[in-house]
Amino acid sequence: MLKGAARPIILLFIFLNALIIVFRRSLTSEEFNVDMLIIGNIILFGITMLSFVLLNRGMKASSTPAFLRSIYGSFMIKFFIVAIAVFGYAFYAKNNLNKPGLFTLMFLYLVYTFLEIKTLMKLSRKGNTNG
Repeated sequence: MLKGAARPIILLFIFLNALIIVFRRSLTSEEFNVDMLIIGNIILFGITMLSFVLLNRGMKASSTPAFLRSIYGSFMIKFFIVAIAVFGYAFYAKNNLNKPGLFTLMFLYLVYTFLEIKTLMKLSRKGNTNG
């Protein structure tokens, strides 16, 4: 059931990578760092899937503290991994930060988070009607 539930997130990841690869030349001409976009998308997909699994386990928890631990744990993991990735990129790029790419990845973070929450809400409703 988890694989089927995560399908929208997986499809978004594949679609975005395909778009980045297909439009590589035009993105490069618009001063996007395509490699950064691909790596950033992989990181966002990874943390979204990790967060999705943690939150899905939390929804099945029998106690409120376990549920809250999964929510806070998911948030903290996402926050620290994104912070480490951004600071690592800033350290690596020094004065050559790719601002269009960073803003695009910030937007993609919101899209992944929205899709994750929407999918989990759907799973929650299915669980409530079956239980």
